[in-house]
Amino acid sequence: MPLPRIGVVIVTMGTRPRELEELLASVEMQDAPAEQVVLVGNSTPLSDVKVAENVTKVPLEVNLGCPGGRNVGLEMLRDSGRVDVVIELDDDGLLIHPDTFRRVRQLFASDPRLGIVGFRVADEHGRTERRWVPRLRTDDPMRRGLVTAFLGGGHALSMPMLKETGLWAGEFFFGHEESDLAWRALDEGWKILYEPELVLQHPATSPARHAAHYRFTARNRVWLARRRLPALLIPLYLGVWIFLTMARIGSLTGLRAWWGGFIEGVRKPCGPRKPMRWRTVWRMTRLGRPPLV
Repeated sequence: MPLPRIGVVIVTMGTRPRELEELLASVEMQDAPAEQVVLVGNSTPLSDVKVAENVTKVPLEVNLGCPGGRNVGLEMLRDSGRVDVVIELDDDGLLIHPDTFRRVRQLFASDPRLGIVGFRVADEHGRTERRWVPRLRTDDPMRRGLVTAFLGGGHALSMPMLKETGLWAGEFFFGHEESDLAWRALDEGWKILYEPELVLQHPATSPARHAAHYRFTARNRVWLARRRLPALLIPLYLGVWIFLTMARIGSLTGLRAWWGGFIEGVRKPCGPRKPMRWRTVWRMTRLGRPPLV
């Protein structure tokens, strides 16, 4: 059986030119080269970005957000028919090992129902923050295994899975789009593997650095519940997160933004509703993270 062909999607707003240059160089140094790399510029012309021959630049006139920009790259790779697995990377990340793509190919070749592989994200000192571990028990970031979530900064997606589940929820713009895709994948019977040996180096920045973080986080969490949860679980899920948020956010400005986003999530359309099956709820519970937290 031939090894899967790798494609890469990177989305940038053009605000991190040095980091992007280093990331592209780390992609080129891989000992199993990608078939095609798509660099999507969210509201940026990419005119000053130098790329290798296998990199296609796609400048967009408007900012489609992270999931919307990724969808542009995914659609290009899907329509080309040349890619079986897509690796998506943050533009301020860095691949520190030259065998990352080769390992990804081997993982997907070994299991046809593997849908998503999540990388371990670590800072320049090799430390993995608590929020970067995709399970509730985060004491050991080196524990490999099947999980219910993955990080958007560095991951690999099966193209056959994407053809079955659909692409990213572009309307989310920023935040929780990974959970939406992960829940769809699990509901269709695909596996999500956390592989800590696949490392994306990433600065230890706070997600709250984005101006609209609290608003998008609240709005999209409500949309996620409305789109994917059985009706019985929606108030339980949102109740848990209201409690956790009130305990965590210490600023009045942050709380106002969060509640504004929450109300927006309740009032505005969230896209098509397709709640997960109860067997998926049970599967996620057995994997250590029921769809409540």
